[in-house]
Amino acid sequence: MYEDKTLTCKECGQPFVFTAGEQEFYAEKGFENEPQRCKACRDARKNATRAAREMFDATCANCGKECKVPFKPRDERPVYCSECFASMKAEG
Repeated sequence: MYEDKTLTCKECGQPFVFTAGEQEFYAEKGFENEPQRCKACRDARKNATRAAREMFDATCANCGKECKVPFKPRDERPVYCSECFASMKAEG
């Protein structure tokens, strides 16, 4: 039903492929316009509107590894690195 289309990015001018799968997704969501930008330019545009997140240094309470967290650690609460946090979350 759908075939891949080559479009030109209005931001960088480079050609990019609007795949059949993407076209089907757009149709399912009711989007009427084709994308105007390539993936790299869409991502750059999206990230430009986000404020940079301040990160804080911390030491993981589980493994002792140095890590960065998006909040200011407090002495009374343990802080975990992303690996330890993910494994604890998976365990339930």
